[in-house]
Amino acid sequence: MCKSDICFFFVFFYIIVLYATGLLVGTLDTVLDSTSKVAPYRILHHTPDSQVYWSIACGVTKEEIVQHWDWLQQNIMRTLSVFDSSEDVTSFVQGKIRGLIAEEGKTCLVQEDDPEKFREAHLRFEKWFELPPGEKLVTYYSCSYWKGKVPCQGWLYLSTNFLCFYSYLLGAEVKLVISWDELWRLEKTSNVILTESIHVLAHGEDHYFSMLMHLNETFVIMEQLADYSIKRLFDKESFQREPALSDPLQITKRGLEANAKSEQFRTFFRLPKEENLLEVHESFLWVPFSHFNTLGKICLSENYLCFASQDGSQCHVIIPMREVVNVEKPDSSSRALTVCVRGKRALRFSEVRDYQRLANTIRSRCGINASPQHSASSEVMCCDCFICAILLLFKLHPVVCKGLKEKMKEQSWNIHFSEYGRGTSMFFTRKTRDLIVRGVPEALRGELWMLFSGAVNDMATHPGYYTELVEQSLGTSTLATDEIERDLHRSLPEHPAFQSDTGISALRRVLTAYAYRNPKIGYCQAMNILTSVLLLYAKEEEAFWLLVAVCERMLPDYFNRRIIGALVDQAVFEDLIRENLPQLVEHMTDLSFFSSVSLSWFLTLFISVLPIESAVNVVDCFFYDGIKAILQLGLAVLDYNMEALISCHDDAEAVTILNKFFDSVTNKDSPLPPTVQQASVDNLPTVFFFLNILTKLCWSLQKYGNIRSEEVESSRKRNKLYVIQTLEDTTKQNVIRVVSQDVRFSASQLDELYNLFKRQHFLSCYWTMNSPALLHHDPSLAYLEQYQLGFQQFSMLFSLLEPWAFCSIKSTLSLWVFRLIDENQDGLINFKEFCCALGTFVGSLLCSNKTFNLSAALLLCGAALVAYHFQAENSNHSLYLFNLEPWGSLLSIKLSGRGKVDLQAYLKQWQNEILKKEESIKDLPRINQTQFIQFSKTLYNIFHGDPEEELLYRAVAHVTSLLLRMEEVGRRLQEPSSPPESKKPANSTVGEESSTEESSTTPESSDTSSSHNSQDLSETEWSFSFEQVLASLLNEPAIVSFFERPVDIQTKLGLAKVAQLNNLPPLNHSVIG
Repeated sequence: MCKSDICFFFVFFYIIVLYATGLLVGTLDTVLDSTSKVAPYRILHHTPDSQVYWSIACGVTKEEIVQHWDWLQQNIMRTLSVFDSSEDVTSFVQGKIRGLIAEEGKTCLVQEDDPEKFREAHLRFEKWFELPPGEKLVTYYSCSYWKGKVPCQGWLYLSTNFLCFYSYLLGAEVKLVISWDELWRLEKTSNVILTESIHVLAHGEDHYFSMLMHLNETFVIMEQLADYSIKRLFDKESFQREPALSDPLQITKRGLEANAKSEQFRTFFRLPKEENLLEVHESFLWVPFSHFNTLGKICLSENYLCFASQDGSQCHVIIPMREVVNVEKPDSSSRALTVCVRGKRALRFSEVRDYQRLANTIRSRCGINASPQHSASSEVMCCDCFICAILLLFKLHPVVCKGLKEKMKEQSWNIHFSEYGRGTSMFFTRKTRDLIVRGVPEALRGELWMLFSGAVNDMATHPGYYTELVEQSLGTSTLATDEIERDLHRSLPEHPAFQSDTGISALRRVLTAYAYRNPKIGYCQAMNILTSVLLLYAKEEEAFWLLVAVCERMLPDYFNRRIIGALVDQAVFEDLIRENLPQLVEHMTDLSFFSSVSLSWFLTLFISVLPIESAVNVVDCFFYDGIKAILQLGLAVLDYNMEALISCHDDAEAVTILNKFFDSVTNKDSPLPPTVQQASVDNLPTVFFFLNILTKLCWSLQKYGNIRSEEVESSRKRNKLYVIQTLEDTTKQNVIRVVSQDVRFSASQLDELYNLFKRQHFLSCYWTMNSPALLHHDPSLAYLEQYQLGFQQFSMLFSLLEPWAFCSIKSTLSLWVFRLIDENQDGLINFKEFCCALGTFVGSLLCSNKTFNLSAALLLCGAALVAYHFQAENSNHSLYLFNLEPWGSLLSIKLSGRGKVDLQAYLKQWQNEILKKEESIKDLPRINQTQFIQFSKTLYNIFHGDPEEELLYRAVAHVTSLLLRMEEVGRRLQEPSSPPESKKPANSTVGEESSTEESSTTPESSDTSSSHNSQDLSETEWSFSFEQVLASLLNEPAIVSFFERPVDIQTKLGLAKVAQLNNLPPLNHSVIG
């Protein structure tokens, strides 16, 4: 049997399996599920020794799939006979299949972007999941969702804030809704059953989605949405520089794909965050040092023209538009153009499909950017008022002390510059990396750091920026500046450059200027050590821009309070250890030890553990290869010490082994004098072996050079979700432990309350960038303060948890309570304030026994009085002085039983409580006529709708009548000693009007008793004390019974969790702060 017959038989066999048995995943679902659009007939190709099945064609009917099969016979089967080996046959078939899939993908994309079909999908999305109308559907895919061991064919919907899946098969409905901020894992997986699938871990449950026609595209969109959610909700980013992501209501699939490409583009070429990938053109570039054309892609952004060869590592070049002086089109037949840059250099691109438009685009952008500030001299300008490299000042620079090896290095680099160019338009090749590993000349180190990191472009496009920052930050006093002053003399204290005021002053200016530029980071420990090394080899302004490149691009999220970036890279490091050092993993199953030991490696780029003359070589590799160089060196360190680490008995012994190893590392090629070299050799045995850092770097590059930057970035994204959720979970436990000391809720109840509170906070950020929680976000606050609720969010959550289900004015009550507990008057409350308030109001009702605490009712009414007084008399928030503590202290007395209360015993007990706490309790004010009427209205509204509403109304009427009679008797007793009031109070009219209004809304019995007494006192100003109100309420069994009803908090928490997402106001609802 010939090779073509074998291939024919193999593919036809799978068609038979698909048609006759229906065993392939999703086929039965496709036939029975009315919502699925997956074709029931497919032609698959299976390559030898592989579990991957490639989709070649699909059809709705048998006739359609047969037509596809006939096409394959005519166009592919006949061609296979010309190949001699099975490898060639496989390669040809794979290439042809990829081409077919690419064409099929283009067709599918057009259909998916069809407005009519997308509108239908959006209507189904809204109908099935009942999310708020503002939720933006980004895209949708047909797939299989594995529920246990059974696949369900349905539709995967990806929106701005949620991952949703819906399937309806044989009367069984499967519905899944997961918010992106709840994801712990998001990764592509494969196993025996699922050749390719997407794994999602959320709420401790694993979810698998397979049978996706465009799995890579789906995964990229999911990854972008998850990352967008993290940055927006956890990091509080506003995306002002990224229009495609600035509005969560306008997120599109195209915008997410463009953002992903722009991120990859900026990371690869080390460009500023403002740059976006605008155009990509395939072309050939003439490489003068190799004398041939290399195939690659031209990438064009707002201010840069970049080229990368096809494999991504052979060579790449970055051309700032400010450096372009002309664009020529010498040969139209070859579709070529020549870009001329400063320094009499030219780059020739050929076979550019749309070379005419590309040339015009480059010309127009060069014309826009041609200005004095972008001149060639701008790259090397540095203000005279700042110092140059510190090594020059202390005469420790190779210009002064230059050995033979140093001269040889400089000669090698000068030859390289002559062949590959020098400056911003230099070619980056494998030879460049080899030269870096062999050692960078001391005289060129600062220049090359600026070039490799992209800091040279930042400084060139921001002339005078550093000078302005230094002037603006001069004399400022913040938490960051205090920390900087504390750490200044801890930065390389053994180095002579930082034993004088010159070096210390330069370090202070750079760190303070950066803290002023980026208050979100401010200052973090380890920044001083890194900046000290930068100042040794770079000018002061250059050191500042190098620090910007490290903190904001190369090591994102490293230097903040939670050092998330470093923890993420440690997780990446652990994955690499499992993959490359299995023997070490077998001996040390818990890799957390390496995370704790390696933290300083990542934060300081090995500067804190290696001698300075050796550490700078590591920094050289870092600026060229990024974090990959640190990971490679870390693996090499563990590999070199593997036998010793395996034989050690505890962590302390392992730490000692690693410390001795780092002490043994030297740099024999360093030209610095012995006074500067910091290798601690005095304490080592005389027989100890010294290892040259350059040899170690070469070895790590050779052994672990297969680690690709793209894989590292992918692993970073995968581990970032897990790291953040782990930190969130740890923080939740710490917060619950602190809050539990002040409230009566159990640990499990606090856990659920925290989840509800956090989700309510996120709900306030889902559909807007201007929520109070975002506008008032302060990263310097303790983490307990990071999640806060404004009034809207508090009102919605309070309405789900408050015990008075029949209350008709929940928003008003919520406003009063909110204003009472918001002590700092910022319009936001944190979790502890929320729990203390909720625990005070309903804490006694959470118990299963019949214990009664009237503090719930009086605190709520007291909040109403304070808030009403706030609205009526004082608009400057002065009444926020009425905090919750004195109310809670006065009313924390429990009474048992349902009958009448012994007032004498109660008041005596209360008096004792007051005497005990008289030093800490403020005097509570008396309430006047208007406030008393509002008090009564509050009680009426709370009781409205209750089954015993009539009885409660009568009880309120009795309370008001009793209070008015008590006030009348008190006034008559004081008449002989008190002259009568000659003037009617100003607010009596308001009181009469409110009283009339109240009479119209209450039963007749309450109207008769209360109006009679108000007429007797209408001519005088009257008020009630807190004691009088409390005693009157305690005398009514109906009111006591109402407030002593127990509340099943677990049921309320469960109902709140279900109803929270649907209990949202319109998106344009105004915020009350």
